[in-house]
Amino acid sequence: MDLLNTIDTTKLPKHVAIIMDGNGRWAKQQGLLRALGHESGTKSVKTTIEACAKLGIEFLTLYAFSTENWNRPKLEVETLMKLLIRSLKKELSTLQENNIKLNAIGNLEKLPKSAQKELQDVIHKTKNNTRLTLTLALSYGAREEIVNAVRNISNKVKNNIISLDSIDDSIINEHLYTQNLPDVDLLIRTSGEHRISNFLLWQIAYAELYFTEILWPDFKEQDLYEAIVSYQKRERRFGKTSEQIK
Repeated sequence: MDLLNTIDTTKLPKHVAIIMDGNGRWAKQQGLLRALGHESGTKSVKTTIEACAKLGIEFLTLYAFSTENWNRPKLEVETLMKLLIRSLKKELSTLQENNIKLNAIGNLEKLPKSAQKELQDVIHKTKNNTRLTLTLALSYGAREEIVNAVRNISNKVKNNIISLDSIDDSIINEHLYTQNLPDVDLLIRTSGEHRISNFLLWQIAYAELYFTEILWPDFKEQDLYEAIVSYQKRERRFGKTSEQIK
């Protein structure tokens, strides 16, 4: 059955975030090097981006490289950085054709200079696109993001730029990497793991969580639709009762 026909386009999640997990395990199952798992995973990235754009989802955030990933073997890290650069060069035309804007969050200064340059180039060239905002979380860690926000807010309080009493959710949002993004509605994680792994901890406060056993390189368009159908069957109460929602 084509799940696309069962999706209610009036009740789409505005912001979908994905923890793309399982590249290494997929490669191991195939008897391949881990690097080839990451390479194969880029096909699922492209498929997912295009499917989200086709559906009309406005924001898609992909967990591409965490702060903890820097601790992986040097060869794997180097391969991932080269893959990032190659993918950005290769997919620029696709982003433009599909009216997709590229965004990036994380401690981007830790990326190799060549990756920073390519990233900023694609961000600049797609800045006026409006169909979908694609955010890559690179060298990203939610705890580091929150610590940075606390430091910046504290510094502003110290220098009388903002008052202590004025600190609320909106002030904190303004100091996060995601200041220009809405909260996450649907968080998807592949590969059967049931954890958040330091991803968008503030932004997923009321997100619906969807876990699938599928390894990321095997994640197809229909798998995304299945996650969205699951999302649409849920009642999002935001602390209220069912009766209040109705």
